[in-house]
Amino acid sequence: MLENLKIKIFADGADLEGMVQEYNKGIVSGFTTNPSLMKKAGIKDYKKFAKEVLKAIKDMPVSFEVFSDNIDDMEKEAREISTWGDNVYIKIPVTNTKGNFTGEIIKKLSDEGIKVNVTAVFTIEQVKEIIKALNPKTPSIISIFAGRIADTGVNPINIVKEAVELCKDKPNIEILWASCREALNVVHADESGCQIITITNDILDKFKNFGKSLEEYSLDTVNGFYKDAISLGYKIL
Repeated sequence: MLENLKIKIFADGADLEGMVQEYNKGIVSGFTTNPSLMKKAGIKDYKKFAKEVLKAIKDMPVSFEVFSDNIDDMEKEAREISTWGDNVYIKIPVTNTKGNFTGEIIKKLSDEGIKVNVTAVFTIEQVKEIIKALNPKTPSIISIFAGRIADTGVNPINIVKEAVELCKDKPNIEILWASCREALNVVHADESGCQIITITNDILDKFKNFGKSLEEYSLDTVNGFYKDAISLGYKIL
């Protein structure tokens, strides 16, 4: 089933061993990271971690995020990150914590040929402003947080489809389905026409179930419940 999908799958994580494992499996074609995943993974030295990743993964895009909330410092961090490797995309949040749009820094970097991944995007209005800031000649990514949009009760598919339509004449701008919640989201993302979906390793592992008989999966589930109950020594009668 996966082989029939047009979408590119990126692995989302901050565990070097896990990233290399996914790289070697041959399913993914890129990687993304973020500060929350780095905190969860216990990363202490950001630059050291990034250099280790780029030493192991040289032929696929890898996105690393700026940390500063100050726009000027954000630009300095982005320029530093851009020197770490030719396959690096710099993740720039669409706004800082004060809600100030980061379009100025996005435009500066993109005009200079620096690849950016604009992240934490939730609305079509944001997408439109980002497109205005991006240089269409420079490869770039717009990461729409479809999973978090869905958490609000809003169906993200139409938002992603509209973003894809807005970029149809801009082949260097790719739309990414972010904050994936379940394996089926890869089908949703593919049907929406976006170019990339980023998926954490635990959800990537569920791809082994694609194409599995539902009857067989039902029986496996019953067996799992039974074994767990027996192992706990539960008794009703």
